Amino acid sequence: MFTTRPELTGTYGMVASTHWLGSATGMAVLESGGNAFDAAVAAGFVLQVAEPHLCGPAGQVPALFTTAGDPTPRVLAAQGPSPAAATPGHFADLGLDLIPGSGLLPATVPGAWDGWLLLLRDHGTKTLREVLGYAISYAENGVPLVDRVSATIDLVAELFTDHWPTSAEIWLPDGKSAKGVHRNPTLARTWTRLLEEAEAVSGREAQIDAARRAWSQGFVAEHVDAFSRNAFRDDSGRDHVGLLTGDDLANWEATYEDAVVVDLDGWSLVKAGGWTQGPALAQQVLLLDGLRDELSYVDGKATARTVHLAVEAAKLAFADREAWYGDTDVPLDDLLSREYADRRRELIGDEASGELRPGSPGGRTPKLPKILDSLRDVTAAVGAVGEPTVMPTGETRGDTVHIDVADRFGNLVSATPSGGWLQSSPAIPELGFCLDSRGQMFWLEQGLPNSLAPRKRPRITLSPSMALRDGVPRIAFGTPGGDQQDQWQLCFWLAHTLGGLNLQESIDTPAWHTTAFPSSFYPRSWTPREIVVESRLGQSTVDQLRSWGHEVTDGGAWGLGRLSAVSNENGVLRAAANPRGMQGYAVGR
Repeated sequence: MFTTRPELTGTYGMVASTHWLGSATGMAVLESGGNAFDAAVAAGFVLQVAEPHLCGPAGQVPALFTTAGDPTPRVLAAQGPSPAAATPGHFADLGLDLIPGSGLLPATVPGAWDGWLLLLRDHGTKTLREVLGYAISYAENGVPLVDRVSATIDLVAELFTDHWPTSAEIWLPDGKSAKGVHRNPTLARTWTRLLEEAEAVSGREAQIDAARRAWSQGFVAEHVDAFSRNAFRDDSGRDHVGLLTGDDLANWEATYEDAVVVDLDGWSLVKAGGWTQGPALAQQVLLLDGLRDELSYVDGKATARTVHLAVEAAKLAFADREAWYGDTDVPLDDLLSREYADRRRELIGDEASGELRPGSPGGRTPKLPKILDSLRDVTAAVGAVGEPTVMPTGETRGDTVHIDVADRFGNLVSATPSGGWLQSSPAIPELGFCLDSRGQMFWLEQGLPNSLAPRKRPRITLSPSMALRDGVPRIAFGTPGGDQQDQWQLCFWLAHTLGGLNLQESIDTPAWHTTAFPSSFYPRSWTPREIVVESRLGQSTVDQLRSWGHEVTDGGAWGLGRLSAVSNENGVLRAAANPRGMQGYAVGR
């Protein structure tokens, strides 16, 4: 089949990410003797500067990893919780039935800084200065902005000018959207001060821990606390004071967790737990495992039947996400059992379903938010609304980033940083960055797995992936894209494991997704029978899908997904990255 570029092959190291500067930075770290963890951390910080409309210093970062000495997959859980003051009663007093998708109200505790540093301390080899220096240099001396950064600023320029003046100072120099080489000296000073406080103590690990404290218990927390006491406009159309405090930052640290591993005919799919949407990918794969004889690829493209079955499986898996996933006791043993998948598979028919149909794992009774019916086909206004991801029309307004690294030592990392993007919240003038807006993912209705509660993690869409082959770590992969992440990753998974395509071919093959379940982002809309497809699937495929009752939206020829992937097969390293948007690149040797 046609591919946009070759699958890279080597033995030294591979880095793939959503921006060439992140990939090049990661490779530079590998070349200087660092390992995959050093490279991922350095790349992660650079992406905060190079793709500020997609992630930021006060964002979040879930990651999956295995080490050279231990093939057991682990999860870096670096999603901060809601503030202690984020009670349902507070939002009820404000007259809100949904948490806004922008401004200060949806902010959760920033997780990226502490998460990256925890990973660096425990599994990296470099000092903090060695990995952070690349990002500081770009923030201080300037980074060439891709066109999409300027386009994103254009969308929110009026909001910045009228209501978020601190953001206008950074992103509207001379009253015009930033473009070309852009500097953020305030952010550079923040990182430099964190380094200085870290290096006031001796020893690599002690310095990293000192930098963590300087963030969560020092000057960063103080500025976050003070700034959150101000009121700013959000997408409710009103001004609201924030809830995040210095105590919230001081009382949280990133942690490690066991990964969810699902075995599938020699492959083992690895995801984070049910506080993410990650297990939905495993559910989709389990549902389709019993339909393998009906799934096929012709000339590197999925057939209409394959797309139909995948979409119907996605509807069932994401209905379960809505009914069962959250930062609570998620019944994953039942949800990911073959017996449960067999029962659910019987609901997949020859026609497109227009219902949201969660199951009853272990005989439990599902419960969906009462507000869902009123959210069908809701259209968001243009501006700082919810997550800036790929719209149903295929229009891209931003979203998230992703990084995969494989090194010569046998380490493997998959990370999906996000949040704290420039359009989510007004910039904190003393720090040079803004807070995140993940709190919008909670439901205010109580009694649901993802109901808002103080110091609880929202159920996030960020969803890195790994796969083992016969128990040996083989592939790290992932994509930005909000609710679409585990659908676009399904496209990749089917193409690679079933269609026999290599990593680059699996990324390049035409993708699709459905919007037939509630969005995780304000205003939480959904369209029961819609499929968004890349037109390269072919008109005959589109016509067939429509004949089965699907409402097909053309997402453009190259409009869906921003996947990257790396692999290690007996010491032979491979990598591939997404050509869509002309930003993602893989590097290696």
